Amino acid sequence: MPLTTDRKRQLTTAALVAPAGLWLFVFLVLPFMAMVVFAFGERAPEGGYQAAFTFAQFANLPSRAAAFWNTMMIAPVGAFLCLIVAYPVAYYLSIKSNPKYRLVLVSLVVVPFWTSLLVRTYAWMYILGSRGIPNLLGMIGIEDVRLLNTPGAVLLGIVYGYLPLMIMPIYVSLEKLDRRLLEASADLGAKPVSTFFRITLPLSLPGVMTGVALVIILLLGEYLIPQLLGGGKVFFIGNALVDLFLQSRNWPSGSAIAVTLVVVVVLVLSVAMHIAWKVSGSRQVELV
Repeated sequence: MPLTTDRKRQLTTAALVAPAGLWLFVFLVLPFMAMVVFAFGERAPEGGYQAAFTFAQFANLPSRAAAFWNTMMIAPVGAFLCLIVAYPVAYYLSIKSNPKYRLVLVSLVVVPFWTSLLVRTYAWMYILGSRGIPNLLGMIGIEDVRLLNTPGAVLLGIVYGYLPLMIMPIYVSLEKLDRRLLEASADLGAKPVSTFFRITLPLSLPGVMTGVALVIILLLGEYLIPQLLGGGKVFFIGNALVDLFLQSRNWPSGSAIAVTLVVVVVLVLSVAMHIAWKVSGSRQVELV
């Protein structure tokens, strides 16, 4: 029996989706299922995992309350600072910049991703360290200034490292903005500030929520920036996971934290999608 057009389309779609679906199942779903199993187990005497069924690992989550607290406090603040810096940049690129040079300017935003985050973070360690800005301040009489190994240094590293992820979604949202709305607002006598808050900002909110969600979700598992710029004094969930899996070899406890982190990420993503849907008045909002 010859295949119908709809059947051919379904088979073609399945063939295209199957490789990605298999990849996600093998490298995402199966590891997560293993973590869930480990989370209800016990630590073996020599370290690692020992089969059991207990909620003890989840009951011990308060012992890592400092890591959760630091992450839940610094991640939103870092995302907000990224937003404050990113929005004017995205606004200029999409609306004010010369279209002739726009592609070059957008490329400059992406250029930092061409260099390893590790290398860029080490550069900030030197800048904020005793031979960097504190040394320059000491030359003019301002001594005993410590910038490295502080929450401020971690926030600076977060803004620097994650800024492009905030700029691009906002830029795309503003790029799609109908310029005729801005012209109509000006023709009706609205001031630029009023036009921005009544037209530009509301229509760009889906891009804003996309950027905020991306940055916060990635920050919830951040390890490198707090480790290098925080010097172990600013402890994130990612740092706790490394300590439990590699140092303490307490895989069940680390798995319990990881599962809890995944649940938190899903909740953050759901809330962000809900807010984006509310402010945009449409369900056609993509966050990732």
